[in-house]
Amino acid sequence: MSDDMSSQQPKSGWLSRLVSGLSKSSTKLVTGISDIFTKKKLDDAAVTDLEDLLIGADLGTATAGKLTAALAKTRFGKDITPEEVRTAFAADITKILEPVALPLSVDRAKKPFVILMVGVNGAGKTTTIGKLAHQFQRDGLKVSLAAGDTFRAAAVEQLKIWGARTNSPVFARDTGADAAGLAFEALLEARKRGDDVLLVDTAGRLQNKDALMAELQKMSRAIGKMDPGAPHAVLLVLDATVGQNAHSQVEIFKSIVGVTGLVMTKLDGTAKGGVVVALAEKFKLPVHYIGVGEGADDLRPFTSSSFARSLMGLSPEP
Repeated sequence: MSDDMSSQQPKSGWLSRLVSGLSKSSTKLVTGISDIFTKKKLDDAAVTDLEDLLIGADLGTATAGKLTAALAKTRFGKDITPEEVRTAFAADITKILEPVALPLSVDRAKKPFVILMVGVNGAGKTTTIGKLAHQFQRDGLKVSLAAGDTFRAAAVEQLKIWGARTNSPVFARDTGADAAGLAFEALLEARKRGDDVLLVDTAGRLQNKDALMAELQKMSRAIGKMDPGAPHAVLLVLDATVGQNAHSQVEIFKSIVGVTGLVMTKLDGTAKGGVVVALAEKFKLPVHYIGVGEGADDLRPFTSSSFARSLMGLSPEP
């Protein structure tokens, strides 16, 4: 993890990191498309091979069918180069992603704007909270953190480290403390301080789904008792390396606590980056941020064209 909290990367620097971060996903697609179209027209066999390739890259059956059908509609029976295929796919993927590529809007009239962070253990929730705190601070917002994952001492310690790095107060209690009570007290403290944003960490023990559901719902209700409009955002943090398993995680957390947006982490560690497209197609939930590294600046707002072109091994348009 980078300790340099002050580095502000230029946009071009982020785009090059996005390309690099998606290289495992794009290499699989670039090589696969090139193998299919070695001196080959777009025939039935090529369409089937392309569809299988896209499904294998975690874009999902619905998206794979949609993309190949659109390509076949205009180019079937014609000579086509691998780059033309990738360019066409990138354009169509951009259209799928555009409606969900929405920045997280912090309403400064809500003091604090409460963000409940949910997701399974290991998805990168606590690190994402630290990175968001860093970005919000840089935007001039006063931020505090609540260590709501009271069952894991390591999560509390990690949050305290990020709190120190970002100069954000951390509200914590002893291991095993009531998470709903902690969230309520943290909101009370944040109000007293006049904080702009309160980021609330939560547990993610999916192996005991009923207990997790009850706890998250209780936390949400406790926050809502003090502020009827809160939590103002519920962000689900997803680890891209889990691929298609991300679908079931979205379904579970949506049913538990009304997820309002997604954050996709660890895209640099996987060839399954296509799952972002599949999730956009299926759930239509806003994708607010994507992460392609460990540094504080490696979590950025999600942009449709840059992601689609990087996924297809094409240079993002500046």
